Amino acid sequence: MSFETTVLDGSDMARTLARIAHEIVEGHPDPSTLVLVGIHTRGAVLARRLQERLTALLDRPVPLGDIDIAFYRDDLETRGTAADPVIHGTHLDGIPLEGRSVVLVDDVLFSGRTIRAAIEAIFDYGRPDRVQLAVLIDRGHRELPFRADYVGKNLPTSVAERVNVRVSETDGRDEVAIERRPASRPAASPDDDAPRPRPAA
Repeated sequence: MSFETTVLDGSDMARTLARIAHEIVEGHPDPSTLVLVGIHTRGAVLARRLQERLTALLDRPVPLGDIDIAFYRDDLETRGTAADPVIHGTHLDGIPLEGRSVVLVDDVLFSGRTIRAAIEAIFDYGRPDRVQLAVLIDRGHRELPFRADYVGKNLPTSVAERVNVRVSETDGRDEVAIERRPASRPAASPDDDAPRPRPAA
């Protein structure tokens, strides 16, 4: 049996994304270099929301792409059949990367393996001058030396807990919840595309 505690509701998420957007603007004195790339699934949704806010703040369109890192991961064999990847499209064709400042967007930063895979995927399409990372949640437990440049919320967790980010576009509501499970059944790493629970119909 498991139970959840909500740590961010829809209003909290909106305020957090607004703050991240302002921080991205502050980190880009030349906004013409800025490109957003969301990591499927929920990172791509959050990237679209950030693009809307950044376009309004900068009064100019911000290029937006999205990537599927399923086959770039280095832990496919160890994740087991329960974590078989769901394949999404990658949309970077026509997105300017050369000489740009790319901000990767994801929902949860955990082991860092998704971010390693995302950077590898980006460099298959072009060579940006800089790659930064924006995440809604940083839950710790890093296995690779990655640190987010823009963090919505640092959320200390145990390995036996799972962070569930839900967005209305795919889950019917906006929220971040910690799912607690018995210590004898550690939660899978949602970093970030393992299957997550869907709301009841």
